[in-house]
Amino acid sequence: MALGNINLSELDLNDAGNWPIAIKAIVAALILAIIVGGGWHFFWKDLQSQLARVEAQESQLRQQFETRQRRAANLEAYEELLAEMREELADRLRQLPSRGEIPQLLADVSQAGLGAGLDFELFRPGSVQRQEFYAQRPIQIEVRGNYHQFGRFISEVANMPRIVTLHDVNISRASRDEELTMRATARTYWYLDDEEEQQ
Repeated sequence: MALGNINLSELDLNDAGNWPIAIKAIVAALILAIIVGGGWHFFWKDLQSQLARVEAQESQLRQQFETRQRRAANLEAYEELLAEMREELADRLRQLPSRGEIPQLLADVSQAGLGAGLDFELFRPGSVQRQEFYAQRPIQIEVRGNYHQFGRFISEVANMPRIVTLHDVNISRASRDEELTMRATARTYWYLDDEEEQQ
């Protein structure tokens, strides 16, 4: 029977089993389309957006995994480097004088200048300046001598077993012909232990 010859008003829902095959196929296709459309709208669309989020998250987690895997592969080298750095820090801390050694260190700096043949015009220790984990004491120095004496003094200071640095070095001609004047700030440092840090 052709579709054009079917009268839709004569079709009875209670007698759907006897409908023509073409009508059954159209109704089945409509029901299938409604089911697929409803499933898409209510379930699959949300699942697809959820899948996109999970895929993006998977990519991010994969990158994190690869980064952590590279770190884990280098963990032994990092641990060796950390051990070396701790050993070097301990060596550096041993070069810093303790607070009780500062007066002797100041005397050693003064003796280095006198031993080099310099005449001290000024040797003034400044006030202690606290930093995060160490403290420093600047010492203003003004000495007279020649280049060779300055060189010996600076060499002696550099070779001291404790760390002393020279800053703001200024050399100018003194009033006498051969003599020069050197003005500088020497700084000595010491590590603040836990008690000193809290003060």
